[in-house]
Amino acid sequence: MTETLESNSTEEMIDEIRAIIDRGLGDTKSRQVIAASEVADLLLDLRLVLDSSENQMESVSQN
Repeated sequence: MTETLESNSTEEMIDEIRAIIDRGLGDTKSRQVIAASEVADLLLDLRLVLDSSENQMESVSQN
């Protein structure tokens, strides 16, 4: 049961990360210059997804 939950969480996390990246690329593809703050925001969004998924996996493995 734990393996299934971890697998689903990992797949969901990857899907969410892909969606964030796609939105970021869509917002910037027509521009030649991207502000460092926009890149930092994108990276922070990805980091938050990874951290929240890691916390969820830890709580599932402890149960």
